[in-house]
Amino acid sequence: MAQINEKTLLCFVVIAIAFLTETHAQITPPEPGPPGPPGFPIDAGLVGVLAAGLLYGIRKKVKK
Repeated sequence: MAQINEKTLLCFVVIAIAFLTETHAQITPPEPGPPGPPGFPIDAGLVGVLAAGLLYGIRKKVKK
């Protein structure tokens, strides 16, 4: 089995301690922001659904 020299072992221990102490740090949560604006957002998805419904209705009327 390969032997680990002292420098390699020391570097490994220092890096391991640095990672272990970093994981135990606690961060305070940020203050809550202001509430969002009231209402219903109209985005591209809703516009697309309305346009598809309109086109489907026109197609049904023309075929009839």
